[in-house]
Amino acid sequence: MRIVEQMKKYNRKSTFTVQITSLVDLMTVLLVFLLNQQSGSAVQVSVTEGLELPTSSTSSHPTEALKVVVTSSGIFVGEKKVSEIVNGKIAESSFDSKDKMFVTELFAELDKEAENSRKIASINETVAFEGNLILQADSKLNYDVIRKVMYTATSAGFANIKMAAINLGD
Repeated sequence: MRIVEQMKKYNRKSTFTVQITSLVDLMTVLLVFLLNQQSGSAVQVSVTEGLELPTSSTSSHPTEALKVVVTSSGIFVGEKKVSEIVNGKIAESSFDSKDKMFVTELFAELDKEAENSRKIASINETVAFEGNLILQADSKLNYDVIRKVMYTATSAGFANIKMAAINLGD
């Protein structure tokens, strides 16, 4: 406190003052810029090793949902591998004997996830099971593989399927 008083005493004739108006303007612009940058999607879609997502020019953001990953080596629900893919095709042992579109192991895991979500929805009224699913599929896979995964997912109650893609931007 004494130092400030001494400086005032010796600088009585000084006319220097700090102009903060332009600094406040600059900070306001920075704040608006940073807020716009934070308005992205809250959903995190991590790319698995060996997975090359297709590209898209969509501007919509994904919603939170169960993630199914289909790579050239297998089908994963979350982190759990449920089926093998050999030479670009789902392993024959994975199919139901009566329906060659139905992947039994994938259905069992998805049905378990749907049942867990329904139990949570019955306890917590603010949460509802909507059957949302994010499908991350390798862009080099045959469409037949993706079609079989989607067929099985809808059979398990996941009718709202969104495909994950890399956004090309504007």
